[in-house]
Amino acid sequence: MNARPHRFTLTTAWDAWHEAQDPDAREWLVVHYASLVKFVAGRLAAGLPKSVDTGDLVSAGVFGLMTAIDRFDPSHGVKFDSFAVPRIRGAILDGLRALDWVPRSVRAKARSVQDAIASLEHSLGRSPTDEEIAAHLKIDVEELHGWLSDVASGAVGPLDHVALDDTPASGGVDTQPGRALEETELRNAMRQEMSRLPEREQAVLVLYYDDGLTLSEIGEVLGVTESRVSQIHSKAVLQLRSRLQLSGLA
Repeated sequence: MNARPHRFTLTTAWDAWHEAQDPDAREWLVVHYASLVKFVAGRLAAGLPKSVDTGDLVSAGVFGLMTAIDRFDPSHGVKFDSFAVPRIRGAILDGLRALDWVPRSVRAKARSVQDAIASLEHSLGRSPTDEEIAAHLKIDVEELHGWLSDVASGAVGPLDHVALDDTPASGGVDTQPGRALEETELRNAMRQEMSRLPEREQAVLVLYYDDGLTLSEIGEVLGVTESRVSQIHSKAVLQLRSRLQLSGLA
């Protein structure tokens, strides 16, 4: 006859895991925080084609949740949800990258816009406007916005989970000090470059990555459509990618 399963509370489960590495406590914590995985997966899935199975995203996200549980150290004073979300998102993004589902045509558009931004920033000494980018690419602004919308559908979570994650990268035996230092350097560079973006692009990134708003909610805040927010987001990300590549960090 099977032993009666443990009846944990959140506090006793964390205690049992931290103090004795109790596998039952770990399993209880995974089940308890499963809704967090579904939330992150659902938020990412909202910007993906219907051909991408949300169930696959959830499955990948569970691995991120388990990593977060293994590495979490409450002594750092960080809430577990705040610590776990970037790692869940990162695991899901790793799963998406493995699928390689983004069409080549979309990748080509993203590269063209990014190269145009880099060239214009170098010549102008500032962030280029949509009109200037379109002129550089020899297309009209409406077509540029269409390109940015296409890029958005293939660039979910384009700022790596490390880039905007302010939680410590320690707390587990498998933490790599060298990697943690690189992540900190990248995160600091990302924050610095964000401060140089135009005000509206900064706002979209902060509201999306820091405040956790959906594109629709950001549109309500800024008084624009969800599709326009998506375009602004894509342009901002391509600008950051361009700058980080020039600095050798991306």
